[in-house]
Amino acid sequence: MLISAFGFALMAACVKEVSGLGIPVLEIVAARAIVSGIISYADIKRKKISPWGHNKTLLIARGTVGSFALMFVYYAVTTLPLAEATVLQYLHPVFTAVLALYFLKESIQRSTIACIVISLLGLFIIIQPNLVQQDLQLDSAVQYPWISIGAGVLGAFGSAVAYIIIKKLTKTDDSSVIIFYFPLVAFPISMMMLGSDFVMPSLASTGLLILVGIFTQVGQVGLTKALHSADANKATAYAYVQVLFSVFIGWAYFSEVPMATTIMGGGLIMFGALINVFWKR
Repeated sequence: MLISAFGFALMAACVKEVSGLGIPVLEIVAARAIVSGIISYADIKRKKISPWGHNKTLLIARGTVGSFALMFVYYAVTTLPLAEATVLQYLHPVFTAVLALYFLKESIQRSTIACIVISLLGLFIIIQPNLVQQDLQLDSAVQYPWISIGAGVLGAFGSAVAYIIIKKLTKTDDSSVIIFYFPLVAFPISMMMLGSDFVMPSLASTGLLILVGIFTQVGQVGLTKALHSADANKATAYAYVQVLFSVFIGWAYFSEVPMATTIMGGGLIMFGALINVFWKR
């Protein structure tokens, strides 16, 4: 999960950068699907297994839910500061824990409850000052950040649903097949929705789009392996580390200086994650 979090943080940074070069979000999703599809298919051939899997209904459902979740997440990343967009995305462990309780019959331990409460407090501390600041300074564009925030929350919920489906699929299908179905479904959906808005990427944009796909693959492989070896709500708690990675990248590369409240909230989120991880020890 730590490797996965770092991969997804670098992916988000590349998405933000290539969007600034004029590439639409849906085109970024399609490009990511192409790169991920090639890498996933090569991995399946290496393992000498069928790419079509066993539980095709759930595999297609995972690809569909994941595709729309990704569109929401990318929209939030391209329209909000990197740290804040990542924090919104990481509401998904909260959704995952609740969904796992009902659909996977996993018990929510006291450590997980403590993690959720402390982490949500951290999220509130990080987001609230930014919302107030935007309301005070950008009265004519108040609706814009709220759309971005809504997209981030929907992306988090969609990610949680996808994780629950992945957890079920790990009992019937190989992790490489599960990963392969995502680009297999995401590419046609994103291209149909993109329509005539396609923009021919420059050399720099093409390089960034390839990196989006590569870093995505790193993140997904780590995530799928983690869900295969631990409870869904326990494994996804590690993913909170991506918030810190994104704060650093946003500061170092995009000159997005984190506010004191962002640092404070990020600290609470990390504290909650560590409680969940080391509770029994």
